[in-house]
Amino acid sequence: MQLADFDFNLPDDNIALRPVSPRDSARMLRVTPGAPLADLRVSDLPDQLRAGDVLVLNDTRVINARLKGTRYRGEHQQACVATLHRRLSPSRWTAFMKPGKRLAVGDRVAFGETNDRACLLGVLDATITEKGEGGELTLSFDLAGPDLDAAIAERGAMPLPPYIAAKRAEDAQDRADYQTVYARDDGSVAAPTAGLHFTPELMARLRDKGVAIAFVTLHVGAGTFLPVKTDDLAHHRMHAEYGEVTEETASRLNAARAAGGRIVCVGTTSLRLLESATGEDGVVRPFAAETAIFITPGYRFRAVDGLMTNFHLPKSTLFMLVCAFAGYEAMHAAYAHAIATGYRFYSYGDASLLWRAEP
Repeated sequence: MQLADFDFNLPDDNIALRPVSPRDSARMLRVTPGAPLADLRVSDLPDQLRAGDVLVLNDTRVINARLKGTRYRGEHQQACVATLHRRLSPSRWTAFMKPGKRLAVGDRVAFGETNDRACLLGVLDATITEKGEGGELTLSFDLAGPDLDAAIAERGAMPLPPYIAAKRAEDAQDRADYQTVYARDDGSVAAPTAGLHFTPELMARLRDKGVAIAFVTLHVGAGTFLPVKTDDLAHHRMHAEYGEVTEETASRLNAARAAGGRIVCVGTTSLRLLESATGEDGVVRPFAAETAIFITPGYRFRAVDGLMTNFHLPKSTLFMLVCAFAGYEAMHAAYAHAIATGYRFYSYGDASLLWRAEP
């Protein structure tokens, strides 16, 4: 398929710059094959599920992955900004940096304030050791492990999506808003945003309904924000992200499906990870590896029956995924309805509840 097949007109006013409060008061559009669209609220989710269903949530936690710094090359200095992308080792990260073309292998970068080096923990220096074909650079930090994590947490900022960051600065409220209430495993540089709608009260109501909740972990990389640059989707390559499905979670999901329960993923990250962990036989297996799965129309889903997700941008890989899941024409119609009726798009926006279309 072609990139133009996934384009649509999205007015700027439909992109949410702040979430609604409370979180579960956001709107939710239900898309069911062969049925009319239904305008609901996230708080209606328990009524859309049944006892025996399993919600799969991504418990990754967003780190302060946006770092301002100064590049040093001899006597020359250059201000720069790095968005960490993927951890390679205790001391190395890949990152997307601006101005990327002016940075070279061997450059030294000092992140944060550099005028006070009394505390070793405050020193967050790195060397650029590699430039990748996809635009990412490899940073080898002087610190490693917990010391590096603490320095990044101290010096970094919450990495708001670029379409929000272009309109306003990150602030203290974002540190709470841009984190799910169940986040527990540090490692993401972008939130699994469908999960931002959940509250402890909503989760309690789901459990009271008999809906099980299972957790997986996929650390979202900055590549999720990169535009698709090729017109022919067959030539697009996703950036790899690390994910884990434990043996316990895999067994729970297989048992639920065997008993007639439905697997409903919260977010495209959970779905991509679960599909990566599931074989052609439909059996979910333990998984601890990177995945670069790219889902477009024609993909045959192995594990997932339902998907709760936010509204995505035109020509994005995430819009391609939902078209593959719920049907190309159905999703174009659903997005036209959402835009016309004022649904709020993307990370801080409203939700949709999609049921899988049969191939």
